[in-house]
Amino acid sequence: MRLHWSPRSPFVRKVMVAAHELGCADALVLQRSVAAMLAPNAAIMADNPLSKIPTLVLDDGRVLYDSRVICEYLDARYAPGTLFPADGPARWRALADQALGDGLLDLLVLWRNERERAIPLAPLLDAFATKLDAALARLDGEAARLAASPFDIGQLALGCALGYLDYRFAALGWRARAPALAAWHAAIAQRPAFLATEPADG
Repeated sequence: MRLHWSPRSPFVRKVMVAAHELGCADALVLQRSVAAMLAPNAAIMADNPLSKIPTLVLDDGRVLYDSRVICEYLDARYAPGTLFPADGPARWRALADQALGDGLLDLLVLWRNERERAIPLAPLLDAFATKLDAALARLDGEAARLAASPFDIGQLALGCALGYLDYRFAALGWRARAPALAAWHAAIAQRPAFLATEPADG
């Protein structure tokens, strides 16, 4: 399997954390791919017309995207039920947590793009900050539940989102506003899958 990959993409990291957790990271051939919003990449577009990563090309030529689909595919193929509970309340909780983690990542990526413009739109930056504060408050209240629950795709996505917050928004000092969440994140950040996939420039 061939994965369009970047060491800085938080959504690629999500797939790689899943692959390490599921024991299939060695099955992925990593193709270094640059996905820039203003510069569509023809090599990626040969597999994904949206020019987005991660994109996974299976051995039979089928193509999967985005991170949610790829993670669920790897779980189903290599260790069914490890990251995605099969049914019932646990599944819906995990999927809801994943949606919040992915949504937070979407917000942070857009925020980073906006703040790098020559003249950022101040009301948009304020809106991003307000939504981040609300997400951190919600998750800080959920930290005890997360810590007491089995590790799943929801926790994986949230962990990647907080890791990206550290990587691109370290100056915000989010831990002071969400100490319970910070303690939970410190624990899961020591999982081998997270340590093996820390974002890097270059």
